[in-house]
Amino acid sequence: MSIIPSEPIWVTETAELERLCERWSQQAAIAVDTEFMRSTTFFPIAALFQVGDGQGCYLLDPLSIDDFSAFAAIMTNPNITKVLHSCSEDMEVFQTFLGITPSPVFDTQLAAAVAGKGFSLGYAKLVEVMLGVEVPKSETRSDWLQRPLSQPQLQYAALDVAYLLVVYGLLLKQLKQDDRLSWVESDCADIVSQAERGTDYDQMYLKIKSAWKLNRPQLATLQALAAWREEQARERDIPRNRLIKERALWDMARYQPTELKQIAGLEGMTARTLKADGEQLLAIIAQQRQKPDYECPERLPKPLPPEQGDLMKALKNHTRETAEKLVIAPEILVRKKDYEDLVRSGMENDVYSLNERLSGWRRDVVGRGLLDIAQTW
Repeated sequence: MSIIPSEPIWVTETAELERLCERWSQQAAIAVDTEFMRSTTFFPIAALFQVGDGQGCYLLDPLSIDDFSAFAAIMTNPNITKVLHSCSEDMEVFQTFLGITPSPVFDTQLAAAVAGKGFSLGYAKLVEVMLGVEVPKSETRSDWLQRPLSQPQLQYAALDVAYLLVVYGLLLKQLKQDDRLSWVESDCADIVSQAERGTDYDQMYLKIKSAWKLNRPQLATLQALAAWREEQARERDIPRNRLIKERALWDMARYQPTELKQIAGLEGMTARTLKADGEQLLAIIAQQRQKPDYECPERLPKPLPPEQGDLMKALKNHTRETAEKLVIAPEILVRKKDYEDLVRSGMENDVYSLNERLSGWRRDVVGRGLLDIAQTW
């Protein structure tokens, strides 16, 4: 596979896009990237779609093309692998702009980690490591919604897909040789599944720091407030923290205010939100206050006690030793939450279990060893 020229081909007409999509429908894989803006909005604003097909770099203009349905069909065609790098934000752009979740995908950042090239490598660094080519980063913070785009912007955008299929081919070859391709395919399928599941508003409170300090009635309030913030941020298309910061949500749940003056001085409460939504917030708090305990969320687990420190250390040592043998980063095998879930699972009755993430290919690679250590500790 040769590196395609990076001179961009600007696509602004639906008919031209449809002709390209007809050609791409015959391919096994295409490289894809997006450029978007999201400084003052909740949802990303699609500014550019880049496609590399082995013959050229195509820049699709969402501000000019009237109908992207042919492209949406390509992005969901089960016979075409969409090669992206660190694709979580790109997935959100496709969901927001086209209402679809690309599938199947191959994330070269994830694949590079499994292949032992380095953990969480940026695209430019990965191209440098694998191809010895330096990709400029000068336009990273460009205004991608401006028209016309500057020549440096066009070149930068094209380079984002110019090397992607080449890197994909090299990674694919190595992963097959190392018998690790199924690992990457499984994790990429999980990325798609997670994106398709979307956001459960009622679970947003679990992401708020120190939520474990609250009792059940307080958690009910925090759950309702966090769900309200998520719904309203999306409806108004503004960032969550621009509407109201997490600390203000936590304080309201903790102190259960009944008057506007009690929430006016809370850290993270803006004057605009207080004026527009203060009464609504007080109503939510009052409503949750009426809930009986049995209808409230269960208390969240406290941080692991210090006496679990030695077990955690032993588990991490096992993962590090396993990773060294595989010549990969330990983080690709086990995350902090995975360790904590394992330790918590046996704290009451000494019967340990692996969470969902450690129950797939990681079970045989590292999970069984972690279970053995925990159960014999």
